[in-house]
Amino acid sequence: MTADHDHSHDHDHEGQDAPSATALRVKALESLLVEKGLVDPAALDAIIDTYEHRIGPRNGARVVARAWIDPAYKARLMTDATAAIAELGYSGSQGEHMVAVENTPDTHNVVVCTLCSCYPWPVLGLPPTWYKSNAYRSRVVIDPRGVLQELGLTVDQNVAVQVWDSTAEIRYLVLPERPAGTEGMEEDALAALVTRDAMIGVAKVASPAASASR
Repeated sequence: MTADHDHSHDHDHEGQDAPSATALRVKALESLLVEKGLVDPAALDAIIDTYEHRIGPRNGARVVARAWIDPAYKARLMTDATAAIAELGYSGSQGEHMVAVENTPDTHNVVVCTLCSCYPWPVLGLPPTWYKSNAYRSRVVIDPRGVLQELGLTVDQNVAVQVWDSTAEIRYLVLPERPAGTEGMEEDALAALVTRDAMIGVAKVASPAASASR
């Protein structure tokens, strides 16, 4: 089947590639502090890694796990994701207008921001570098299956691929399919299986057996 794309934009951002004035000031300040020995570059990297891979995505993983085990919560998430996510204590800047899209056996969803890098920080932390790259932003709406395959995910031809384009007004969270072999698992154990990439839609959640073998 052909991919269905929904990538209209109404961004408030100007410039697609040039760093913002704020980003340039932050980088200059960081360089100065490192040069004077006031900040350890390794410590900065560790902080960034924590927010990119641990704190942020763990929030989203809890949302996904709750939706998997609680049908009423899932219904609220699909109806008003912003409110449902806030129920678990996750809200704030970059997460004011959330929409959840569900992966099913017939449809696979993937998220992009074609004009900049709009991203749901409260539930996914910092955006990964590849999410902000020109290659991903420009190609995934044109050839989503090809890009997904390059990222390690092959989507069957009989499964429709839906591309969702985040904007300054709306950010998306993919609700991945619950993997087989998770029946009876507790919420915390389920959340531990959920990855950031699965909530962007460039990966699937692996079964417990597959996760344990890695």
